[in-house]
Amino acid sequence: MNSTEQIRVEDLMTTPIETISEDVTLVEAATEMRDKGMSALLVTSAPPSIITSTDVLDAVAEGKDTSELDVTDVMTESVETVPPGLPINEAAQMMTTFGISHLPVVEDDYIGMVSSTDITTHLSD
Repeated sequence: MNSTEQIRVEDLMTTPIETISEDVTLVEAATEMRDKGMSALLVTSAPPSIITSTDVLDAVAEGKDTSELDVTDVMTESVETVPPGLPINEAAQMMTTFGISHLPVVEDDYIGMVSSTDITTHLSD
């Protein structure tokens, strides 16, 4: 067993989880991500969703008028989640399998977010 397998999601996740309302504009969401140095926010919708900097970039690249869009227009619904005790290598495998870069961490409620950047930073230390 190598050291990566011993590291758990809870050891690398960002807490507390940053959230945003589903009725916020895309520009407001992008501003909040920039101001907080985050690349993803949990959307407090039912079911919970996620908006990422990639979602914003895709909207711009597709020529959409981002000043007219809300978070709901670009967010990913019904996101994959992980428990805090999951080995980090399993979280990394999930990200690869699903082609995603962020996983909300759930234990009774949303408690954090782990990203591919968190994993890469850990491995490069």
